[in-house]
Amino acid sequence: MLPRAAEQVVERMRHACLDGVRLVSDRQPTRLRVDEHPSGSPAVWLHPDGTTMAWIIVDIGERDWSKLAYQFGHELGHVTANSWQADAKPAPPCQWLEEAMVEAFSLRGLGRLAKSWKESPPFAGDNAFGDAIAEYRQNIIRGYTTLADGQGLTRNAAAWFADHRSEIEIPGLNPFAQAMSLTILAEYDRAPDCVEALGALNRWPGRTGLPIAEYLRRWEGSCAELQASPRLPIRLRELLRIA
Repeated sequence: MLPRAAEQVVERMRHACLDGVRLVSDRQPTRLRVDEHPSGSPAVWLHPDGTTMAWIIVDIGERDWSKLAYQFGHELGHVTANSWQADAKPAPPCQWLEEAMVEAFSLRGLGRLAKSWKESPPFAGDNAFGDAIAEYRQNIIRGYTTLADGQGLTRNAAAWFADHRSEIEIPGLNPFAQAMSLTILAEYDRAPDCVEALGALNRWPGRTGLPIAEYLRRWEGSCAELQASPRLPIRLRELLRIA
């Protein structure tokens, strides 16, 4: 990996994800650190040293800029959602929903990165790579669309959740979270102020360990405290028919 080139890609993806988004959280890190590890999954390292730095780990091949941007975007989504401090351990039953939201956050960023790369690449004469980023993104979306159709999410989200709840609420970016990420991506595209609501996540005891009705209620209350748009939690409550 070429450190300076990787730094440019990360910086461009950070802008693609966050430009025009209000950062409403009162728990934002003061800086980001990004490490490339030769093995293991991408993650936010929850280092218990009291620092105000968010530490992102990626695992990519040499000059694999699309994958770097995608992995970084997903983990940056977790940081935006206040999941970077030592107490931010993932927990069921609602971790799947955070995963779906930050996956959509990364896919949104990739779309914006592809466009900006084609117009003004970070490396001279590399405009055409914008098309490669767009295709990388589209391949992910195709796979998730197949999942959503097969699971029945595109027909009836509430029935999908009721029928598969025990499988959906398994922590991680499971196939149901992957499918839901496209529904959330559509909300980001339809109402861009939905993205700022990520900054209001996980500002309560229990974080994702609360049942979904309470999780969404706490999230809406957190949005009100931070004067962030509550559109996304309200929309998810409607889609999944959570009382």
